[in-house]
Amino acid sequence: MPDYKPITWIDGHLRLLDQRRLPQEVVYLDYWEAEAVADAIRTMVVRGAPAIGIAAAYGMALAACQSASYGVSQALDALERAAKCLRQA
Repeated sequence: MPDYKPITWIDGHLRLLDQRRLPQEVVYLDYWEAEAVADAIRTMVVRGAPAIGIAAAYGMALAACQSASYGVSQALDALERAAKCLRQA
């Protein structure tokens, strides 16, 4: 039996198993931005409360990585925007 990984962090980005395509196909989608992760949650790429929470946490990690070159105030603003977007998803 294959070892499917629904959520994986690979080289600084998030990879999700597209659960909409199961069981006919096994398709993985890659995400580099928190807003795209929020869209994946809204469109049910990822399903189930625990998996949604984990995906959202990784979305925050993506936002933190992207804002690493900002000043502290700008980075906090970027994280607050990402958190709001993910909460709304």
